[in-house]
Amino acid sequence: MAGLMSRASTVVKAKFSKLLDKAEDPAETLDYSYEKQLELLQNVKRGIADVVTSKKRLQLQQTQLEQSVVKLETQARQAVAANREDLARAALERKTAVQSQLQGLDEQVAQLEAQQEKLVESEKQLSAKIEAFRSQKEVIKAQYSAAEAQVRIGESATGIGEQMADTGLAIQRAKDKTDQMQARASAMDELISSGTLEDFTTDKTDLDRQLEQISATSQVDDELAKLKAEVGAGAPQAEIGAAEPQKEAGQ
Repeated sequence: MAGLMSRASTVVKAKFSKLLDKAEDPAETLDYSYEKQLELLQNVKRGIADVVTSKKRLQLQQTQLEQSVVKLETQARQAVAANREDLARAALERKTAVQSQLQGLDEQVAQLEAQQEKLVESEKQLSAKIEAFRSQKEVIKAQYSAAEAQVRIGESATGIGEQMADTGLAIQRAKDKTDQMQARASAMDELISSGTLEDFTTDKTDLDRQLEQISATSQVDDELAKLKAEVGAGAPQAEIGAAEPQKEAGQ
């Protein structure tokens, strides 16, 4: 059962992956990745700004504490001059505490400066990488657009070729049917003429057509005999007419 569920899960994932592959537009994916990288770069820049702000705040505190050190030292001198050793000791103690705070601030400022340098270097490297990715992205998008156009042209050409092939087959089928119909019509005419197939479009029977043919043959024979008789009767007259001029020439 577990194996069946695993196979079913694999099939579902494969189908889903195939659907995602069909729906994915490389240009949109590249643009989205570029936007995410720009967001990351902006986060780094904001981090640098935050570090610089914190460092400036600590430096401001340093300035204030340094001023306190100078003031406390002055007060200690004044107390010594006034023979107030207790006041001078108190001022010096506070001065020591402030100097300790200054030392801690110096360390924090140094840490922030080191962090700032790292972030600035990271920002430079990331900016260079993003710029390189942007250039590569545009090249890939242009290549993909060109390839996509070639595919569309190829598909169009293939469609035209298939359509022309279908048209050629249709023309050939039409010619074959036309030839078949013409041959059938010729066969029908021949069968009707020979009497093998009776023409039901007329009321004449096969006997009527045979009698008509005999009658036509007899009529042709009669006309031929008449022409022969006419030609035969006219031949002697033609000969007599040709002999008379010879007789006159002898006289």
